[in-house]
Amino acid sequence: MSNYFTRAMDAVRRELPNAEDDIVRLYALLALTTGAATTMEHVHDAWSAWTVVRRPDHRSMIPFAELSPEVQEFDRKYMEVIHRVAAELAST
Repeated sequence: MSNYFTRAMDAVRRELPNAEDDIVRLYALLALTTGAATTMEHVHDAWSAWTVVRRPDHRSMIPFAELSPEVQEFDRKYMEVIHRVAAELAST
């Protein structure tokens, strides 16, 4: 069954075909709620919500501002995916 949320998830999945459903769901939520205003910090927070049940002791489970600039940059790709998905959803 297709609805607005599954369409958002499908759009994220097209961009990130190997991503697990739980992180796809969180990125779809960002695309729908913060859209083009999504920041790398938002992405990190979504990733943290996903990771806390998987690896709560992960070394990057700290506030975004405390991450090194190099580690912060890992979130750029996902932020850009969310921006593209938000734009796609807005145009349909």
